[in-house]
Amino acid sequence: MTKQITDQLTGLIESGAMTVGSYLPSERELANSLKVARNVVRGSYENLMKAGRVQSEGRKGRTVRSTGGKKRAGAKSAAGSKARKK
Repeated sequence: MTKQITDQLTGLIESGAMTVGSYLPSERELANSLKVARNVVRGSYENLMKAGRVQSEGRKGRTVRSTGGKKRAGAKSAAGSKARKK
């Protein structure tokens, strides 16, 4: 069930139905609406965070990060490289 929820949320993010910066429902809200245990939803959210699609905003909740997945370790943006050279 965790994988199914993860796949559904990934599809919503990739399709643009959930935009970057939008908040995901709380674990409790989503679990109640899907009639599953909270740990199932928590597992899905953890999978999305590991994939780099969602980030935690602490007590505010979780937000959609991007459609591209994780950034490579050590990868620098062009703007970041220029700023460091000054």
